[in-house]
Amino acid sequence: MATAPLDTIRLLCLDADGVLTDGTVLVDDQGVESRRFNVRDGFAIRQWLALGGEIAVISGRGGESLAHRCEGLGIQRVHQSVEDKAAVLESLLSSLGITAEEVAMVGDDLPDLPILRMVGYPIAVADAVPEVLDVAAWTTSRHGGDGAVREVIEHILRGAGRWDEVKARVDPSPAPSHP
Repeated sequence: MATAPLDTIRLLCLDADGVLTDGTVLVDDQGVESRRFNVRDGFAIRQWLALGGEIAVISGRGGESLAHRCEGLGIQRVHQSVEDKAAVLESLLSSLGITAEEVAMVGDDLPDLPILRMVGYPIAVADAVPEVLDVAAWTTSRHGGDGAVREVIEHILRGAGRWDEVKARVDPSPAPSHP
């Protein structure tokens, strides 16, 4: 399977449950749902956006916790309760003026397969179902919700020769020299 070079990736698409979270949905006695997100994923997402990358979350489920998390991270393209993920991606490609080859998608389960098959760089989280692992060009070592998105962003930026830009944004001081 031919994949897009990492320095051509402009849009990172993420599933939510099982990618941004570990797939656990907590429901309290009043029926209020909550999810657990990883702060390292959030850090990497902010860096990706600061470097000019685009991010879209395309999820089959809806929920206020996801909306709040994405808003806090600056993710503007959040699509929830989506039945046809491929149609949403097609619309995004048109509105952003990019091709599917310039997209990396991170998925974990069967509903992600249509998008994973469309994009230039399909990615699976470590605990994805076998069908997703089979179509992935790259698989994280971390599980969804446990820093997998951070790992993906670092992998893409390192492969594109841009990880040093992230480090310089966070720590602009030169590294000390050791004798």
